Amino acid sequence: MKLFKNVALLEGISLLLLLFFAMPMKYLLTQPEFVRVIGMAHGLLFIAYIGLAIFHKLEKQWNTKTFLVVCLASVVPFGTFYIEKKYLRNA
Repeated sequence: MKLFKNVALLEGISLLLLLFFAMPMKYLLTQPEFVRVIGMAHGLLFIAYIGLAIFHKLEKQWNTKTFLVVCLASVVPFGTFYIEKKYLRNA
């Protein structure tokens, strides 16, 4: 569970960096290299987050609602921070 907590934190940070740093750099200052680097890191962390969510759904017997909330939180800014606090804090 500690791995999932760490990946959730990093995935959330990478999404925020992508949305609030890399995208403005690309469109306001025409520097797309930040999107390439941060976007790649975010993509890998997103895949790891969803994979670990599937693993924990099976291992922890999460119901479908909990699983969907955990997965949908990965596409909402600050969503993974909420998940870490609500579902993963006591692990």
